[in-house]
Amino acid sequence: MRALRGQLAQRGEPLRRSVVTRAHVAGLVGGVLAGGAAHAVNLPEDRAEALFHVYDGGGVKATGPALLVRKSMADRVSLSASYYVDAVSNASIDVITTASPFDERRTEYGLGADYVYQDSLITLSTSHSKEPDYVADGASLDLSQDVFGGMTTVSLGFSRGSDKVGRSDTGFFDSARHWRYRLGVTQILTPRWVASANFEMVSDSGYLGSPYRSARVFGAAVPERNPRTRSSRAVKFRTVGAIGTAGAVHAEYRYFWDTWDIQAHTAEVGYSRYFGEAWLGDAYLRYHTQSNALFYSDNARTETTYISRNRQLSSFNSIGLGGKVSRRLAKVPGEYEIKAHATYEFKRFKYSDFTDVRTGAPYAFNANVFQIYVSATY
Repeated sequence: MRALRGQLAQRGEPLRRSVVTRAHVAGLVGGVLAGGAAHAVNLPEDRAEALFHVYDGGGVKATGPALLVRKSMADRVSLSASYYVDAVSNASIDVITTASPFDERRTEYGLGADYVYQDSLITLSTSHSKEPDYVADGASLDLSQDVFGGMTTVSLGFSRGSDKVGRSDTGFFDSARHWRYRLGVTQILTPRWVASANFEMVSDSGYLGSPYRSARVFGAAVPERNPRTRSSRAVKFRTVGAIGTAGAVHAEYRYFWDTWDIQAHTAEVGYSRYFGEAWLGDAYLRYHTQSNALFYSDNARTETTYISRNRQLSSFNSIGLGGKVSRRLAKVPGEYEIKAHATYEFKRFKYSDFTDVRTGAPYAFNANVFQIYVSATY
């Protein structure tokens, strides 16, 4: 469920719209100046957002609100606070084949601060989330530095997470630690094209499974047993370019691998376009494929030190088709701008070696993700 929540939390920032065509095109490629001139590092815009999200798929339904407020101070510091809620009704394949459906609520709070110093932007953030059997705390430090006259941006980041894992019906308790390191480069190729490359390294230790999940050995249920350490790497390449005076395209590719012998590939293409002065539309197609973990088995033939039937560690592929519509509701130049946004994504998951024990066939399901939110810059 924690991976699902991370997916639900992601959403793109609305692209700025300028009456000037050159700035209009620049906004679609990520705020690059149309003339290609050097630019100074700026704080994030003062912003307030209110969102409501819905995820429905595979027997899981998650809904809840999210709030974000950001305010700058003295032209060098920007402070932010966020609030996020998941109300989850879970009757997934994992639950209904080993336990009873359940409802739970997760609440997350976040605080952040951005500081500008010359051509550098320093960001410090922290978060705390809690649910009946899981508590997670995290802190992050990121640094972005403009070089070569603002044509290149280099970013570095580090995150530290600490989780408390429990099981509500037995009193089970354990912990997990997470370290993330990030390195990225964004390059202005032309006044209309931008490219970026990012690398992330993750190190996990402690209890890395679910105390509720069971594996199968010769058809008999046994407790899941995962290694207590895991290291993973990921590289991502992305390019964005303006098409004409009102459109833009993007393409990206991500490769992931880890010490559990999982390899994954993700590719996405998309198109964005303004319709008049007030409307912005986005559409994208994403494909993901993954191999299984070394110790994963749908129905093991022998007892081993580590064994799991977690379908997120199996071989599967997914395809997602999504779209977003934004509408400017009000604007007073130099004072504020209010927009409404709606996003929808359809996802199809197909598993190669995870069987639906009710039918004996490989498991597959559809999911729908919907978000609606209002944002205001001031």
